[in-house]
Amino acid sequence: MSDYRTPTAKVRGLGASGHGAGHWIAHRVSSIAMFLLAPVFVWMLATSGAPDADAMRAFLASPAGSIVTLLTLTAAFYHMRMGMQVIIEDYIHKPGTKVLLLVGNTLLTMGLWLVTAFFLVKFAL
Repeated sequence: MSDYRTPTAKVRGLGASGHGAGHWIAHRVSSIAMFLLAPVFVWMLATSGAPDADAMRAFLASPAGSIVTLLTLTAAFYHMRMGMQVIIEDYIHKPGTKVLLLVGNTLLTMGLWLVTAFFLVKFAL
């Protein structure tokens, strides 16, 4: 027993994965952002005449439509990445596999976001 720290000193500011409360707060903030943005996005999409291709292009080309779409997708992809990170950290125990999956998770979500942002810009222009 060479560790003389109290149990509180051992865990202060750190959770099971070593990231502490910051990760938990960021995950909750992204869920609140989605809670607020998703109904607005769905309402705007429903009132735009979305089944019609020209109406959809006009919706995505409008400043309000493109901004709400990009904000909603950004919050969703960020929330997805953080949720998968928690699952990987909790259930994958081999360090090499864990690092590989965490990097893959980040690259996949960044790639999906870049593709959606690219097509959103393409539709807007």
